[in-house]
Amino acid sequence: MDTMAGIKRTDYCGTFTAKDIGRKVTVAGWVQRQRDLGALIFIDLRDRTGIVQLSFDDTTDREIFKKALALRSEAVVLAE
Repeated sequence: MDTMAGIKRTDYCGTFTAKDIGRKVTVAGWVQRQRDLGALIFIDLRDRTGIVQLSFDDTTDREIFKKALALRSEAVVLAE
């Protein structure tokens, strides 16, 4: 995966509330689980505070979708 020099986490996975809906955030952690449903991929990303779910679908950039598809348990991820 590419390095994301200069990009830093803005929030921890377990800290989100309804007030955060629509806000651009950056999270970092380990892949807990990846579910491939064909045109839809879910990744459960965990850090020391909890888990957040990332989703990728047919509107996702193809390169990012391919990277999400290749992720396995315990991979370290930074997602914006």
